[in-house]
Amino acid sequence: MTAVGDIVELMKEAAYSHLMEVILAVSPESLYDEMFTKIFRKSLFELSSHQCGNFVVQALVSHARDREQMEFIWEKLGPKFRDLLEMGKSGVIASLIATSQRLHTHEHEVCKALADAVCLPNESPRSVVDRILFLESYFACVEKSNWKWPSGAKIHVMGSLILQAVFKFQNQLIQPYIMSLTSMEVDHVLEAAKDVGGARTIEAFLDSDASGKQKHRLINKLRGHFGELAMHSSGSFTVEKCFSASNLSLREAIASDLLSVQNELPKTKQGPYLLRKLDIDGYANRPDQWRSRQASKQSTYKEFYAAFGSGEAKSSKSDSFLADTSKSTSLAIGVKNVRKEIDHHLASSEKYAKHAVVDDVMKVKNKKHEKGHGGASDEKATGSVNQKPFLSVDLKKSKRHGHEERSKASRKKLKV
Repeated sequence: MTAVGDIVELMKEAAYSHLMEVILAVSPESLYDEMFTKIFRKSLFELSSHQCGNFVVQALVSHARDREQMEFIWEKLGPKFRDLLEMGKSGVIASLIATSQRLHTHEHEVCKALADAVCLPNESPRSVVDRILFLESYFACVEKSNWKWPSGAKIHVMGSLILQAVFKFQNQLIQPYIMSLTSMEVDHVLEAAKDVGGARTIEAFLDSDASGKQKHRLINKLRGHFGELAMHSSGSFTVEKCFSASNLSLREAIASDLLSVQNELPKTKQGPYLLRKLDIDGYANRPDQWRSRQASKQSTYKEFYAAFGSGEAKSSKSDSFLADTSKSTSLAIGVKNVRKEIDHHLASSEKYAKHAVVDDVMKVKNKKHEKGHGGASDEKATGSVNQKPFLSVDLKKSKRHGHEERSKASRKKLKV
């Protein structure tokens, strides 16, 4: 017990805490279990509250081996979510969320405890996302019921990471967070999208298990601002995510917004890629064909899901693209690959169709020239298109003519 007490005190020092983090990461299961049982069982919250010790607890939680260990960790730290956030130890919360997902345990409890930690008793969870994005600002406020979005303030990095992890849970577990984000004021959504942390949070939501209708509700709040957002280095990725998660009308609205900054976008880092990916030039010059291509992609995606998607996906009637029906991480990864393949084949077929049209036009022109000028003037009428075939015929004629001349000369020699 004396040795255990000494180790606990050493973990409150910066150098030793770093060492213990590494030990926990690389230790075999037997050693981890022994340290977990003998060292951390009675000092888990004490270390979680310490400036250096909380990083050791993060490592301990992140490398938990089984549900039994997670059960004990949850028993000690689950009721302390609010205390840990008030002390600025949000990293411990983030580790608990990630481990809950990895071990598939206490998922509902984790989501509820986090929402309760940033809401007052009997308060609606409408502002839960706002408060997590600005953890320090919220917990520094004395009258928390009067807290408001701090316009112009930088979004809390760990708060953003926590929300990104939360949106990986199943749809039914994260309804308070979805409702909070989709209820956010337009100005706040735009401000969040221009911040790196906020943008990543929005993108995590668009990749989440939320329904297409819920995603479209958030995307609509950015309508009219996509051009402005695309000019930001981080915002351009959000624009692309919004485009992928949109139905046809919203995709056209996004393309229309980008059209207003078409000349300025190539000067930004991601601008040229975004213009090419969303085919803004095609929308500007051939809007009907652009809509047709987008509709074709939507039709192909729906056919794919009708054949290979889950039962829930097959019964989906929402006017949405592939992102609306992704129901698991593995399916979402497969979906992205399939989308790329479908887009590639559609692009290839469009190029083939263009070449075929050009060939047909040239054939028609050649036939007209043949009818109008006859065989004698075919070479001049067809121009460079048919130059190679006529050239090959002429070469054959010249070869044959040379052969005949040589034959005549040889016959003369024989006569002589």
